[in-house]
Amino acid sequence: MDTTTFEATTTVETIKTPAYGATNSIFNGLKRMEIERRLPQGDEVHIDILYCGVCHSDVHQVKNDWKNTVYPCVPGHEIVGRISQIGSAVTKFKVGDLVGVGCMVDSCGECQPCKHGEENYCQGPVSWTATYNGPMKPDGSGANTFGGYSTNITVKESFVLRIPEGLDITAAAPILCAGVTTYSPMKHWNVKAGDQVGIVGLGGLGHMAVKIAKALGANVTVLTTSKDKVADAEAFGAHEVIISTDSAAMKQHEATFDFILNTIPDAYDISDYVSLLNLDGTIVAVGLLGEYKKPLNNMDMAMYRRTVAGSIIGSIAETQEVLDFCAEHNILPEVQMIKMQDINKAFDDLLDKEVRYRHVIDMQSLKEEEA
Repeated sequence: MDTTTFEATTTVETIKTPAYGATNSIFNGLKRMEIERRLPQGDEVHIDILYCGVCHSDVHQVKNDWKNTVYPCVPGHEIVGRISQIGSAVTKFKVGDLVGVGCMVDSCGECQPCKHGEENYCQGPVSWTATYNGPMKPDGSGANTFGGYSTNITVKESFVLRIPEGLDITAAAPILCAGVTTYSPMKHWNVKAGDQVGIVGLGGLGHMAVKIAKALGANVTVLTTSKDKVADAEAFGAHEVIISTDSAAMKQHEATFDFILNTIPDAYDISDYVSLLNLDGTIVAVGLLGEYKKPLNNMDMAMYRRTVAGSIIGSIAETQEVLDFCAEHNILPEVQMIKMQDINKAFDDLLDKEVRYRHVIDMQSLKEEEA
């Protein structure tokens, strides 16, 4: 973990690091601040951050929408950078390697999920440690982690990903969250060639889901409220697009899908989509981390033996898999490059659904601000 997980009994060398973050729960924009990073010890690597993606979770977290934010909060969990220093016990990486850091920087390593390579479901005392605002279950110590809206970060090598050759590093960062968050459930529920797959929502997660499902050989249908995204959905590989507010079109597609991935980040009526599942079909929510708008009618479930499920990010192994998969299939997120100083405008655009389809911050802009 980084120096931002405070270790009162350990003295380590630290450096001052420029960052952008939120100072308190009365959110009035991200501001320039200075944090401390420790230099790498043992099995840790120190990374100069080149690019960092902007995720919808960043907005939720800094605004304390989940009522668990520890301030100050420095977001950013889609990090691409280059290793500048390594600890004495590092074996997997060397100085100069191009690497990524996703949503996690640590876990207990001892529970059954961790031992089976599913750190994102860590059942340890504090669960997995998020790249920012970690650990997931606060222990009362005030421990906190700071993310990628900064110029550098120190992370255990076991939570660092190798960026494959052939991936454009200016666009690759969102694969570390949006990519693995959509890839992991498709892998778990065995999405395969010929499956009828629905993707609900065509935003940062949804557009990656379409590309990945298409590459897996599925027949992909996008469900969106935005008529102006139809052409984009088709360009990304969708075989069909349904406007979800069209009740006739929704009725026509009842009991047709084997698998639906729902990326909507806010409360919605899941029953609208459950009826689209065929016998033994599964719908997985990856956007919403909260309650649905209305209770689910189990009659709609039982009559078709349908499953409603959830999934959160993906393991370290799956993150490496999806990076390699994207490199193999020439898949990249659609990104808009911004400067760090434009982050508050980017947040506004994200909330107004004006992003096509993921912002990526060029961290050189923050380094130049510091110069």
